[in-house]
Amino acid sequence: MEPITEDERKRILESSPVGTFALMAAVVGGMVIAWLFLYYGVFLPRG
Repeated sequence: MEPITEDERKRILESSPVGTFALMAAVVGGMVIAWLFLYYGVFLPRG
């Protein structure tokens, strides 16, 4: 494997962390779905 050039290194460090944002969105989406399930599936039926 060849070492990366200084230009490639700079480009990588200046780019936004797209994978992190996607992971955060998936976690938040799962939490919202879980909260809605608890609210509508557990709390409301019990009064």
